[in-house]
Amino acid sequence: MKALMQTTLFLAASLLAGAAAAQTEVPKQVKIVVPFTAGASNDAIARAIAPQLAARLGNTVIVENRGGAAGAIGSEYVARSAKDGSVLLLTSSTFLTTAATQPHLPYDPLKQFAPVAMIGQGPLVIAASAQTPYTSLKQLLEAARGKPGALNYGSAGVGSLAHLATVMLDDAAGTDMTHVPYKGAANAASDLAGGLIHVMLSNYSTLAPVVQGKKVKLLATTAQGPSPAFPDLPPAALALPGYSVQIWVGVFAPAGTPQPYIDKLNAALIEISASPEMKALLDLDGTVPSRMDSAEFGARVREELALWQGIARKHNISAE
Repeated sequence: MKALMQTTLFLAASLLAGAAAAQTEVPKQVKIVVPFTAGASNDAIARAIAPQLAARLGNTVIVENRGGAAGAIGSEYVARSAKDGSVLLLTSSTFLTTAATQPHLPYDPLKQFAPVAMIGQGPLVIAASAQTPYTSLKQLLEAARGKPGALNYGSAGVGSLAHLATVMLDDAAGTDMTHVPYKGAANAASDLAGGLIHVMLSNYSTLAPVVQGKKVKLLATTAQGPSPAFPDLPPAALALPGYSVQIWVGVFAPAGTPQPYIDKLNAALIEISASPEMKALLDLDGTVPSRMDSAEFGARVREELALWQGIARKHNISAE
């Protein structure tokens, strides 16, 4: 009887060990899907991550671009992929603003995705055309309050992060600026430089050429406090207490991917985000590497989605 019990316990332990090993088994190839066109900042980050992740996992990691519909096409592809960690999504805060303003998406951003890791986060910058007289955010807001609707701002399109972040700025400041949506942030930046629009919220790298060419001036950041990346720019929260917007880049897997494998990916991606190669890339936008575990990242995703959904409902914003 004792020998039988020992054999049973041994078999049970072996089965548990086998199940755990299966859960952490690394696919021979991992595909990182970027739901935007090649050459964009998210694409550059994914391609910098791929060889380092492959070295840590001991497999092959490739990057595939599936752009379109504000990231929805690539996101849907990942949502419907195998739940074994062989297909991952590398995306940005747009993942949530798209979900908040497109209620009929073919996937659920919370139920069909497992947050893996946030690569990094940083503030947007608030910029004005050099053809405007404003030299501070305070001046800009005073002018906007004095003439509702007279000042206009550009964004990468209806439902983009910059769009919703500027609507939130309007709410906080008691202003009413006019939205001019573009097909891409680069087009909006060009018109900002030309004086066709007055204001724009953006990641820094999009505006860098026109800022360096003195056609656009930076007024503030959307950070809650002083930003080490932009020491000469005040945070908008000084003029608008409580106002803060962070843009982030993160990795998701299809929901149902084994948690031990997600934990393994999280640890690897945190290491990679702090590497000199990644730091140099993230610095271009004043982005700081993140050390969130997957649960913390998941909580952040739920909190931000609720925020953007609330703003979209309040202002009847729909990208459909």
